[in-house]
Amino acid sequence: MDAKQYSKLIDKELQNLPIYVFYYSQQPNLSLTTVYQYLTEYRRFFDWLRITPADVENPGKGYISNAKNNKDIQLSTLEHLQSAQIQMFLKELSVKQNKQSTRDSKKTINRTINALRSLFHYLTVTADLKNGEPYFYRNVMLKIPLVKGSRESISYRNAKFSPMLYTGSKKHEWLSYIKNDYEKELSNRKRSSFLFNKERDVAVIALLLGSGIRVSELVHLNLKDLNVTQRSIIVIRKGNKKDAPLIADWAMPYIKDYLTIRKQRYNPEKKEQALFLTKYAGKAKRIATNTVECFVSKYSTAFPDGNRTTPHKLRHSLGTELYDESKDVMTVATQLGHTGISATDQYIQQTEVEKQRIQLDKIK
Repeated sequence: MDAKQYSKLIDKELQNLPIYVFYYSQQPNLSLTTVYQYLTEYRRFFDWLRITPADVENPGKGYISNAKNNKDIQLSTLEHLQSAQIQMFLKELSVKQNKQSTRDSKKTINRTINALRSLFHYLTVTADLKNGEPYFYRNVMLKIPLVKGSRESISYRNAKFSPMLYTGSKKHEWLSYIKNDYEKELSNRKRSSFLFNKERDVAVIALLLGSGIRVSELVHLNLKDLNVTQRSIIVIRKGNKKDAPLIADWAMPYIKDYLTIRKQRYNPEKKEQALFLTKYAGKAKRIATNTVECFVSKYSTAFPDGNRTTPHKLRHSLGTELYDESKDVMTVATQLGHTGISATDQYIQQTEVEKQRIQLDKIK
């Protein structure tokens, strides 16, 4: 979804949530996707507060919140929540079936905890709408730990995800397949749609593989953010930090091919400065994250010599190749926009697998 769609969904959620949640959502350090995801968590939590007895041993005494709707839930309800009540809510999430007829995973429950931690931190620390004071001071979420999941070693994760990486000749063969062979398998109707977006799709994949930027960073690129001469781009990283990662030389021809057809084929309005466009209802607009995720999955699934992958695994592909060439964790961290070098451990381990195999095979 693009920013406009997220904004509409956020406005819809806020209409049925308390005013203090609206003020929370206005913080400048929160992305639109985070705000929307967290608001859905608050809706679910507030729904639960209004149907759960305050005293499980005496359910007739009323609910944790007796508000008629979520919008009317009082701050005092949150201020006096007990950790046992929060744990009961989380326990229910882990055992009850959701709308998808599944139970919330540990990862999903931790997302819920993080969402509530963020709201309570705002209410008890960050907010200063009451003469410079927060709404209240008692933060029950400080007593709620994240759910511990099964641990995976870096070696295990690399073994699990390495088929999804596109490095070396594999990435070039995949791009060649998309350009030259994919359309041969399509019906006339599907072929027409594919050919319209072919240069764009190939350029997007080449840029993801050739720069390691996140898909969220890619869809927000404007024309002015691309420097063809310097082979670099300006992106907004997490935390609203500007960065200027480089683009591998091999990826530039694909990007230039797209730039050649961008204006004529998509016919954008002059005010539309998005680098990557899509055509919707006859109008050119900024490409959406889910559009990129869908065609990356589609092309990688169809590729006979590959496996289904994701934009995030294309980022990992670049990280792995870059460390293999440089053996320098700072080079990888700088290119990928990591604030520290601990996140590069997976790339170090990935490049050491072949070395480990050679040494192991020496044992007779």
